[in-house]
Amino acid sequence: MLATEAHVATTSASRYLQQLCKHWSHKFAVEFTPEKGLIPFADDRTATLEATPDTLTLRIEAADRKVLARMENVVVEHLKRFSFREDLGEIRWTRAQ
Repeated sequence: MLATEAHVATTSASRYLQQLCKHWSHKFAVEFTPEKGLIPFADDRTATLEATPDTLTLRIEAADRKVLARMENVVVEHLKRFSFREDLGEIRWTRAQ
């Protein structure tokens, strides 16, 4: 599996984590607490979220680069919808180990 991570500076990290997880819990077997979330989109793609008081960490794992890039876009689009009152700036993904 390939993986990428993005670190988003925000004091609303826990709120956004919970909103993202609740949103996808209607379709997937999502697990989450205010600090951590797991969204199993499919056997070959997952999102892991972690909230601290000032950062939301997003991690995407997928089987190939095309799916990975698509999932990065999907997660960011949804995050920006939920954070429309706050400018999160450019969200940059970096290759994770």
